[in-house]
Amino acid sequence: MRSFSLFLVLILHFGLLYGSLLADDTMQLNDDVLGLIVFKSALLDPYSKLLSWSEDDNSPCAWEFIKCNPMNGRVTELNLNGLSLSGKIGRGLEKLQSLKVLSLSNNNFTGVISPEVALLTNLENLNFSHNGLSGNIPGSFSNMSSLQFLDLSKNAISGPVSDTMFDNCGDSLRYLSLSGNYLEGSFPKTVSKCTSLNHLNLSRNHFSGDPGFSGGIWGLTRLRTLDLSHNELSGLVPIGVSVLHQLKECLLQGNHFSGDLPADIGYCPHLNRLDLSNNQFTGQIPMSLQKVNALSFLSLSNNLINGDFPQWISNMSSLEYLDFSGNSLEGALPDSIGDLKMLKYLSLSGNKLSGNIPKSMVYCTSLSTIRIKENALTGSIPEGLFGIGLEEADFSRNELTGSIPPGSGKFFESLQILDLSGNNLTGNIPAEVGLFSKLRYLNLSWNNFQSRLPPEVGYFQNLTVLDLRHSALVGSIPGDICDSGSLGILQLDGNSFTGPIPDEIGNCSSLYLLSLSHNNLSGSIPRSLSMLKKLKILKLEYNQLSGEIPQELGKLENLLAVNISYNRLVGRLPMSSIFQNLDQSSLEGNLGICSPLLKGPCKMNVPKPLVLDPYAYGNQRGGQNRDDGTSRSNNKSFKNHRFLSVSSIVAISAAAVIAVGVMIITLLNASVRRKITFVDNALESMCSSSSKSGSLATGKLVLLDTKSSPDWTNSSLESILNKASQIGEGVFGTVYKAPLGGEGRIVAIKKLVASKILQYPEDFDREVRVLAKARHPNLISLKGYYWTPQLQLLVSDYAPEGSLQTILHERPSSSTSLPLSWSTRFNIVLGAAKGLSTFAPRV
Repeated sequence: MRSFSLFLVLILHFGLLYGSLLADDTMQLNDDVLGLIVFKSALLDPYSKLLSWSEDDNSPCAWEFIKCNPMNGRVTELNLNGLSLSGKIGRGLEKLQSLKVLSLSNNNFTGVISPEVALLTNLENLNFSHNGLSGNIPGSFSNMSSLQFLDLSKNAISGPVSDTMFDNCGDSLRYLSLSGNYLEGSFPKTVSKCTSLNHLNLSRNHFSGDPGFSGGIWGLTRLRTLDLSHNELSGLVPIGVSVLHQLKECLLQGNHFSGDLPADIGYCPHLNRLDLSNNQFTGQIPMSLQKVNALSFLSLSNNLINGDFPQWISNMSSLEYLDFSGNSLEGALPDSIGDLKMLKYLSLSGNKLSGNIPKSMVYCTSLSTIRIKENALTGSIPEGLFGIGLEEADFSRNELTGSIPPGSGKFFESLQILDLSGNNLTGNIPAEVGLFSKLRYLNLSWNNFQSRLPPEVGYFQNLTVLDLRHSALVGSIPGDICDSGSLGILQLDGNSFTGPIPDEIGNCSSLYLLSLSHNNLSGSIPRSLSMLKKLKILKLEYNQLSGEIPQELGKLENLLAVNISYNRLVGRLPMSSIFQNLDQSSLEGNLGICSPLLKGPCKMNVPKPLVLDPYAYGNQRGGQNRDDGTSRSNNKSFKNHRFLSVSSIVAISAAAVIAVGVMIITLLNASVRRKITFVDNALESMCSSSSKSGSLATGKLVLLDTKSSPDWTNSSLESILNKASQIGEGVFGTVYKAPLGGEGRIVAIKKLVASKILQYPEDFDREVRVLAKARHPNLISLKGYYWTPQLQLLVSDYAPEGSLQTILHERPSSSTSLPLSWSTRFNIVLGAAKGLSTFAPRV
């Protein structure tokens, strides 16, 4: 009986213990659910990727992006890569005590990294890369002794890296990437304690100082990738790299390393990628490099390396990318360079290489990019080189001669960039150039072709830049030069092109730079240029262009710079800010552009009028019928006088020119007497109108036909000279209608364009009084003037019937008014001619 009682007690005890274990396990499972739900609550999930996460579940193992240990049901992996999640990495994760993998890369997480992440003592893989995390790396990360993989790259983490961060990494940490942040300060030398590292990437930060290669990085013998590029590191890179037998990538570009290249760099047998560019290395290229048969990428560009170009380069048979540009290498390229069958990219620009381009390069059949500009290479371009499928060829700024190879086959289909500028190439530009269907950039400038531009240049479908400056080209510019519509830059300066600018150039809808200067182009500026809505720079200087500047060019809203100097242009500038604000150097050297900046005359292209005798025809509207007998009897006389005499036609056609010339010559006479130069300050004076300055010197109204003159103050002038009272506008000023004094007399006031020709009131008074003495039935005489250094006004009688322009050309405002008859128009023209003839002796 006693034994049975003991048996019951034992059963009860083990039952209670088993129940306790089950309760404890359930509690642990609930901790995982609780931790993940708390973590989720701080996130923004725009695509509902975490919809399966429910707080009602007893276990998260069935949730998406979760993996559990099948033995105990605990969460071991949380992988939320690329789900567009945002928010902060907050609380909750610390409850996942069995978590080994935490990967949240390629999301939009922000804020600082929570120190509580370091409480996950079993964590082996931590990946927070490609987010927007900021702040410092928590110092508690040094306690994560089990960590094997740590990637915090492409964030905004800043500050220094703690000296103790890698004290406990021991044999565990194998992958470390902190690249693409804002980390600064000294290189964390304690990283050398991570002896199992095979990937070390601290690139694109602001680390400075000597990283300590000897006894430090060179001691990480398991390294396969070493990337310290794009920092501010300095010092020497000493011998010792050869102990890194497993090294595949050594990337130190974009720092301030100096001294010789490590001589034993070629004894890393598995080295595949070596980039030491953009530093300050000196000396020669180590010969040991020829032993690295596996090397496919080699860049030593932009250093201070000198010596001869390595003749053993062909031993590196696996090379696909070779860049020695921006150094001081000398000598000739070896013929054996053609043995690099796998070479795709070759850049030797900016050295001191001489000799010919090896013909053997035609055997580099994998080559897609070749850049050997800015050397001293001579001879011709190997003919077969333009038949191997190049995408980019840049031979510019050498001393190459001969003609351009015609190209064939793959070259037509592949070439996108061709730059042969700055050589001494001759002969014709091959017509085959138009067959380059993918060509985007063509620069043949600064050569000596002495030939015509082939019309095939219009065949390009994707060309955006065409630069043919200073290439001794002759003939005319092809009309279909940009039929494709993709051309953005067209530069034909400094050639000997003749003939007109083709109207078809208006089809260049994408053009934003057009430069045709320093040629012998003639004819007028085509109005079709106004169709180039994207045009920003227009250079037409030093040609033989004539006529007036199309007013439509004023509608080019994106235009930033214009130069039309040294042509044969006349007339007004287009009414836009860019043309009205051109400086003298952009306008000078023409026949008669109307601008106060220029000393020469202002000329207008006025077509020669054909003036008919109004009595030469019978019944005209508004005219009179003459007696038939009289008409017949005087038929011979009408035949002889049906048109005005030659002298009358000349006088009438010159009317506008003489009218403007009277004012110009009168003012220039005073200018000569005072020897005042006004060109340098003309723009400033043009802008100093009464409505803008607000600080005019006090002037006085002078009436020539009375002794008393009403006082005009600045404020009263501002009320008179406003937009409402404006009745006309001309080359030399604006005309307003205004009352004079208290008697209600209406006068016309012309506000002249301000200039410094007449700087003194006595000069202005003398010249106005000379003009006022002119008497003729067909002239309106001056009645007075107003003068200050900033404002000059001329006062004359007001013509209430409007201007001659209105009467002659505009429709009558009243329906009962009839248009002017031919006889009335004839009398107006004849009267104007008589009035102008009064000034003929003076002109």
